[in-house]
Amino acid sequence: MSVVDASMTREVIRDISKRPLDLSGLDVHVSRGVVYLHGRLDKIRGYYDDTNLHQELMSIVKLLKQRPGIRDVVCEVELAGSHIIENTAPRAKRFAY
Repeated sequence: MSVVDASMTREVIRDISKRPLDLSGLDVHVSRGVVYLHGRLDKIRGYYDDTNLHQELMSIVKLLKQRPGIRDVVCEVELAGSHIIENTAPRAKRFAY
């Protein structure tokens, strides 16, 4: 991993950590300007019980796409109780946000 990718990964994790979510099962890394999110996303127990995980995930993806230096976001995240596989790469047309 390049120094730029490592720095960008730290910044992405810092931004995502500001959300009221349990990120302990989420793996985040950046490679050549593409953010990869993989793993499980859950609510924090006893904290913001009305949190909509799907909306939170879409907000995170939107936020990351707006960051300078980020070319794309590939998201393969399992939400607590459901499963979402999203690939927003230009070639893949499964989900477009």
